[in-house]
Amino acid sequence: MTNLSLAIEGMSCSHCLNAVNRTLANIPGVRIKSVAIGRAELEYDPTAADADRIVTAISDAGYRATAL
Repeated sequence: MTNLSLAIEGMSCSHCLNAVNRTLANIPGVRIKSVAIGRAELEYDPTAADADRIVTAISDAGYRATAL
């Protein structure tokens, strides 16, 4: 498993937290450590997902993510 820290722009409420959690939970190989307004900590299996795919999924959900 590979650790990934993300800065996420556009989050401002519990709905945003839920949307990002759902998005991350739907990506095979991702294990969520924590999601808070403006950031997320997770692990992913590089054979199932990669950082670009994760960032793109969050972008598709309406937020801007940047790997830290």
